[in-house]
Amino acid sequence: MEHIDVVVVGAGISGIGAAYNLKTRCPQKTYTILEGRSNLGGTWDLFKYPGIRSDSDMHTMGFKFKPWRSPKTIADAPSILEYLNETVDEFDLRKKIQFNRKVISAVWSSPDALWYLKVENQENNSVKEMTCNILYLCGGYYNYDEGYTPEFKNVEAFEGLIVHPQKWPEELDYSDKKVVVIGSGATAVTIVPAMSEKVEHITMLQRSPTYYFAAPDEDKIGNFIKKFTTDRLGYFLVRWKNILMQRFMLNRLRRNPEKTKEMLINHVRAHLGEDYDVDKHFTPRYMPWDQRLCFVPNGDMFNAINSGKASVVTETIDEFTPNGIKLDSGEELEADIIITATGLNMRLLNGIDIKIDNQTLDISEKTQYKTMMFSDVPNLIATFGYTTASWTLGADLISEYACKLINLLDKKGLDYFCPEIGEDVVSEKEYLDLNSGYIERVRDQLPKQGSRDPWINSQNYLRDITQIRFKSVEDDDLKFKKAG
Repeated sequence: MEHIDVVVVGAGISGIGAAYNLKTRCPQKTYTILEGRSNLGGTWDLFKYPGIRSDSDMHTMGFKFKPWRSPKTIADAPSILEYLNETVDEFDLRKKIQFNRKVISAVWSSPDALWYLKVENQENNSVKEMTCNILYLCGGYYNYDEGYTPEFKNVEAFEGLIVHPQKWPEELDYSDKKVVVIGSGATAVTIVPAMSEKVEHITMLQRSPTYYFAAPDEDKIGNFIKKFTTDRLGYFLVRWKNILMQRFMLNRLRRNPEKTKEMLINHVRAHLGEDYDVDKHFTPRYMPWDQRLCFVPNGDMFNAINSGKASVVTETIDEFTPNGIKLDSGEELEADIIITATGLNMRLLNGIDIKIDNQTLDISEKTQYKTMMFSDVPNLIATFGYTTASWTLGADLISEYACKLINLLDKKGLDYFCPEIGEDVVSEKEYLDLNSGYIERVRDQLPKQGSRDPWINSQNYLRDITQIRFKSVEDDDLKFKKAG
């Protein structure tokens, strides 16, 4: 049976960052990346819908060790994929990726201090068994196989085409078509302006509004800094400018939510004009950052509305009809194509069937430790980035910490680590304090937070970087043990 010291699951941004850190910080360890799909890139290879782009700036969503050189700080998926492929080749990581290899089960054995994995070859459905010391999950937080679609009445009656963005047919021709996009989140606000030039008309149908913020897709100050510095120094300075600015804005937003709400709504009104019904279509019922803001690069969504090619309808759906969607108001929206931009299905632990000493792991019964491990779960690291900043900032810190932990385990001459929660820790706080739909649907399945460090999920990069880079890996809650 093949044995690898560290098995990384997933060859997206998190997995590539993990591989780089393992190679440079733990050169004595063997590692591999098991990727269930045929290409690297994760999200940026999976989604093919028009306009697919980042909604975080690439100086913080890019890797700490690999400068983002494009003048555009908000990048489309092809540019991000090019960056990821450049990274893999520059640091000679491609040979470490095994494509079409899906981990279907993982069983931890304390007597052996090993993970026993079953890995399915997606090309011929054969199953291979292998072992590893450390299982490092980097497969993201949602189900790659299926997006979320609510149950709509009479869906089968619609005579046109229904498409979920996660299953976008690349050959889809929407020229001169009437299109209805159900949803108002980051996906919808990307699709609507991207399709608006070719369609006859596109309507964003939302049950309730979302907060939007428009800004240029290029960082003029950042590009000025990079013009007069080296690639690495310029990238470092712009990255930290953006980190500090994002944190400042978030703190300001949370201190003055009412003022922030007013500012965001007035910002939309300035783009759409006083005659547009901003109160109805762009004034959410919740406060800013109860859900994530949606970024509108160069105001493209508002430009599409002003052009007359796009519109917003705020109403609930009664049923689908042969020609479109009937609303509860009685109005019918005609459509040739309906796009259900209704969200993701969240899935932790990459959908792997995990057992600890033959006991099935129920993650909802566990408490998270430093946002990357779970109480009483040995030698498992799971990447979960930030919801209030770029995902990669969190993923980078986790991979740094993971390497420190692996090296410390070797230094101690021990076989495994395991977070064990103290009697003084109360585990009752929810894992994430957002109320987005994809979180609400699985809230009872998520782990908890504890009442003190290191059991708190702070979602604060400045706090976490201090903890991980400048404090000892060891604490009273992390136990180191010998096999058996």
